[in-house]
Amino acid sequence: MDIDWSQVFSLMTLIKCFVVGGVICVIGQILIDKTKLTPARILVIFVTTGAILGGLGIYKYLVDFAGSGATVPLTGFGYNLAKGAIEGVEQSGIVGAFTGGVKACAGGIAAAVFFGYIASLISKPKMKKQ
Repeated sequence: MDIDWSQVFSLMTLIKCFVVGGVICVIGQILIDKTKLTPARILVIFVTTGAILGGLGIYKYLVDFAGSGATVPLTGFGYNLAKGAIEGVEQSGIVGAFTGGVKACAGGIAAAVFFGYIASLISKPKMKKQ
């Protein structure tokens, strides 16, 4: 019986992606359950952590290992911002520090705005009872 190695490596990639993304989500759930941090503060912590690790060059190893498992969560957004800012500085100088991150994340930001708008048209929001 011949082994199709492309399927084996593909399966391993999916497993690594799932495990790394799952661990990031578990960390978020632990922060929600065990601390008094608000979801907004946890979001900021994740994005900032991704940006710091990306700026230091550490997060790239996680992206190389897990692919989408590391780039899709909020830490990946911070990593992408830092990566874009670094590339922007290399191309445009100090102005690139401000524009590079936005250029790198423009597709994700546009998709979030678009799908958020679609969700607002579909859903019927209600005021929270106090």
